[in-house]
Amino acid sequence: MTAVEDARGARSRWTRRQRVAGFVALTKPRIIELLLMTTVPTMMLAQRGLPPLWLLGATLVGGTLAAGSANALNCYIDRDIDMRMHRTGKRPLVTGVVSPREALVFGLVLGVLSVAWLGLVVNGLSALLAALAIAFYVVVYTLGLKRRTSQNIVWGGAAGCMPVLIGWSAVTGSLSWTPWVLFAVIFLWTPPHYWPLSIKYRADYAEVGVPMLPVVASPLTVGRQVVAYAWAMVAATLVLVPIAPTGPVYAVASVLLGGWFLLESHALLRRAKRVTSADEVGAMRLFHTSISYLTLLFLALAVDAVVPLQPLFS
Repeated sequence: MTAVEDARGARSRWTRRQRVAGFVALTKPRIIELLLMTTVPTMMLAQRGLPPLWLLGATLVGGTLAAGSANALNCYIDRDIDMRMHRTGKRPLVTGVVSPREALVFGLVLGVLSVAWLGLVVNGLSALLAALAIAFYVVVYTLGLKRRTSQNIVWGGAAGCMPVLIGWSAVTGSLSWTPWVLFAVIFLWTPPHYWPLSIKYRADYAEVGVPMLPVVASPLTVGRQVVAYAWAMVAATLVLVPIAPTGPVYAVASVLLGGWFLLESHALLRRAKRVTSADEVGAMRLFHTSISYLTLLFLALAVDAVVPLQPLFS
């Protein structure tokens, strides 16, 4: 039996539904949800209201395809370490429901479709930004940084900031200071969001030689950096108030939510000072807080964009 026949035989064990689910899983839908959650409020802020539904839908389709492409290609490149990590042990390339060749072709096709779709239906700038986001996540982060530096997620997180630029450019056809401030908010949010998860799975990352910060630094060092990024992120959210400008809904929400995030970040640091093992830090509390924080912050931004109140700075 040839290698090709053997591979076909292995895949024949999976049902069509399992195969489809495997391709969907390659795109990492939960990450896509978080990315799209920042796109819609950004578009509403750019429009100062609800954008045309066709534009909103077209941008979300293009953004979904772009993010799915980057994630699928990430799975293809990282399949060697995914099979050795407990957290990623059920990914489609590890279980065999999707072959490496299929994943590569799938990721590339999604990338081409996303850029073509945005270019033809939305505008050229959004298409260019989507192409840059895919390239950055795959080439700069996955191939270049992830296995080489403890600051991998800091700089690699820039790819996750691109949806706000894409959303803004979809509405306006250009970029201004406002989307770049939103870019900075997400950029500074990423380390205190992802490092707690890395603390929990640091043994996995150590096993495969990926130098996430919690692998090469003590919980106390990680806690201090989390707090530093948290303060910088909250400052960036407040900068948006005069830059956008925004109204009282977002201004109040950014202060209250920022205070909540800072309290949780400092709580992580306090626990890191008391414990001797990273297992006792309780890092996942901040991880879950970070998701709720970003969701509520951008929800407030969306509400602010449609509520007819005078901006605080005009």
